[in-house]
Formats: sequence, C-alpha cells, structure tokens
Amino acid sequence: MSKCEQCIVREFSSLKSLSKEELLGISGCKTSKFIKKGEVIFEEGETLNGVYCVKDGICKLTKLSANGKDQIVKLVVKGDLLGQRSLISDEAVNLSAVALNNMEVCFIPKVEIFGNLKNNSNFSMDMLKQMALDLKESDNVIVNMAQKSVKQRLAEALLYIHHSFGVDKEGVLNVVLSREDYASVVGTATESAIRVLSQFKKDGLISTSGKQIKIEDMEGLKRVE
Repeated sequence: MSKCEQCIVREFSSLKSLSKEELLGISGCKTSKFIKKGEVIFEEGETLNGVYCVKDGICKLTKLSANGKDQIVKLVVKGDLLGQRSLISDEAVNLSAVALNNMEVCFIPKVEIFGNLKNNSNFSMDMLKQMALDLKESDNVIVNMAQKSVKQRLAEALLYIHHSFGVDKEGVLNVVLSREDYASVVGTATESAIRVLSQFKKDGLISTSGKQIKIEDMEGLKRVE
C-alpha cells in the first residue's frame, strides 16, 4: 500500500494542503480499493462515511432524472475527491459514481477528514474552492443546455474530453464513452447524438472505430454552430 505523503496524486487535490504528519495519519487509516470498469463506487441516496480519492482511472458522476434515465453530470479523473460535498453537508450522496475504466481509489474515513478540516485552514479553504468550482461548472452546464444547440454541446463535449483527458498514441480520445453516454452528457436523445456524431464524421471533424473517437479537425469543432 502506497503512502499518502509519497503519492503524486495528492498534488492534484485538496490533500496538497495537508502537512506530512496529517498525510501520515490518512495513510494509517485509508483503504485502497480496485474498481473494475462498469462497477459502481457509490449510488445516489447512499450515506458515505468518508471520501474517495481517485488514484487512477476515470469515473462518471450521474444523476437519475425524472424519466428514469441517468444524466452524466461530470467526468472525474485521478486526483479528484469523491463524496466531499455530501460529507460536509451530512446528507446522502446526490449522485452515483460509476467506473468508466479500471480504477484504483483510496477511501479516507470521515473522522480523519473532519479532523483535518478543523485543524488545517488551508485544507478547508481548498475544499471550499473545489466545491465553488463545481458549482460554477454546474451553472455553465445549465446555461449551455438552454442556449446552445445539440451540435454545439456535443462539439464542446468532445473538445473538453480531449483537453481534460488527452489521447492515446493513435490520437484516439482516452475516455471511451458509449453513444448513450454522449447523449447523456449533452442532454439529448441517443438517436440525436448518433445523428450528430455521424454528421461530424461526414464533415471530417472526427473519425470513429467502434466506440473510439479521434478528433481530426479541432478548429472545425470549435466553429460548430
């Protein structure tokens, strides 16, 4: 089991504000877990007794809508913490977390997080900043849903995935989503997402191989209306 103070992942999250002694305390009580692709980390409505630090892999955070479909709210990559908002508000989690590929996460107990929030003001401030950023992103999503076309939203989603998660040696997006997932990300019907992606391919903006997508014309995607 790796030690928190030696883990490079901590540099990408609020944990970077903790002292070596505090990180040693977390190392002594955390639990490492391996999550297989498609497995649920936690489900909407669960009560969490700690937070998850993503050490490797990518997961999607989803919200069950009134029509019974899962809406993807956010994609989460290594370094992010999962469950901190519900932990601080002392409420059941409002979202579900599902692994998009094989993941390694570390579970940190509630008592350890609360102790550090109480004793380390920099850690508390970084946690607040992250939650404020999440709220800002949610505001942007709401505006995009109302004011932008499905084509624009899907183009932006592809650009976001490319910028945030990168590509493999063949230039294919590292995050492989189903057509249903793309529809969920932009808030449209699966048929509409398939139709728009097909148009993007026809226009030479992207190329596809099964679920894999490669961006062929970055500037073209930015100009989609």
